[in-house]
Amino acid sequence: MGILEKISEIEKEIARTQKNKATEYHLGLLKAKLAKYRAQLLEPSKSASSKGEGFDVMKSGDARVALIGFPSVGKSTFLSLMTSTASEAASYEFTTLTCIPGVIEYKGANIQLLDLPGIIEGAAQARRDLGDRKIKSLPHTTIHLQVLELRLEPASLVPQPCPAGLLPRSLCHLSSVPSHAPLPHQGKGRGRQVIAVARTADVVIMMLDATKGEVQRSLLEKELESVGIRLNKHKPNIYFKPRKGGGVSFNSTVTLTQCSEKLVQLILHEYKIFNAEVLFREDCSPDEFIDVIVGNRVYMPCLYVYNKIDQISMEEVDRLARKPNSVVISCGMKLNLDYLLEMLWEYLALTCIYTKKRGQRPDFTDAIILRKGASVEHVCHRIHRSLASQFKYALVWGTSTKYSPQRVGLTHTMEHEDVIQIVKK
Repeated sequence: MGILEKISEIEKEIARTQKNKATEYHLGLLKAKLAKYRAQLLEPSKSASSKGEGFDVMKSGDARVALIGFPSVGKSTFLSLMTSTASEAASYEFTTLTCIPGVIEYKGANIQLLDLPGIIEGAAQARRDLGDRKIKSLPHTTIHLQVLELRLEPASLVPQPCPAGLLPRSLCHLSSVPSHAPLPHQGKGRGRQVIAVARTADVVIMMLDATKGEVQRSLLEKELESVGIRLNKHKPNIYFKPRKGGGVSFNSTVTLTQCSEKLVQLILHEYKIFNAEVLFREDCSPDEFIDVIVGNRVYMPCLYVYNKIDQISMEEVDRLARKPNSVVISCGMKLNLDYLLEMLWEYLALTCIYTKKRGQRPDFTDAIILRKGASVEHVCHRIHRSLASQFKYALVWGTSTKYSPQRVGLTHTMEHEDVIQIVKK
């Protein structure tokens, strides 16, 4: 039995098991096994393979934002509207086949926006392409050849209607896929490469089709969850440290309602950990404890953007707009794009700091972009690496001071649009 079959069996077992006090240990053990198998699935293959074309792009600018979504939801159109980069957009799926970068200039910051190829269900797990599986399930050899012609013929770049009666309804979507659609080695539709690039971003924009309801959102969240990306969540406050001996030391500073000492030991034994120190500082679930053990989870903010709101009713637009972490837009009619930029700025948590020379006016044309909560020391390192060692004091104007100008030291926390003048020794 392969890894995919084991994962499928465990997921079916979890789905048919009732959740109560009697089954919580069994479910915790199943979740630990599931996380372990998924980690094995994501490990790179050890077999030698030819070097492929590079997919990721070099990180530049003050922040990186990744666009993730299903095919034909408007990601390329959004990139073209927000940046000066022209990304190809067409009415057929899989128009974008590689990572296309663009730069958004907003409030003095350069935000790198990545237009990633559309991912499909099973992008993180499957090893074979969807079309290949469908072809293998066809009963007649003649249809095998006809489907391969639809996929490999260069003239089929323009979507052609499926001939009536030739293919079953479940295969008619293949004729609308361009012949240059990728045949991935890892994950459906290069999904694992797309998700790997998303892990390097500061914020994820999940582009959704407002006409499809909540189906796309739940499927994408499931795919990202399976590869260790946690959206709009914080890292569990659990102290975990393996040690050489002494068994498992378990403590908690709060009352635990979802985990117990026995369940923690079962999960640790599944990972072959028999000596460790565990301290729960908050009431966490078994899934969150497994994330702490694995240690490669990425916690990042996500903005759910519902596109094509011009095709739904006003009541539905109002319902989607009131959801947490959600923004409704229309790329076709250029609706609500300015509000999306404001929300993106808040999620990135960036601040603009302006510098001033002695006896001169502040330079408002060239801002220093830092993360929220940055100190004067961070500003010094951003200007020059040796400036902090020569620092004497700084004069700051802005909302972070009690009066302007205020003389401050290296530990002073800067706020948005503050002006700083640094005096050296």
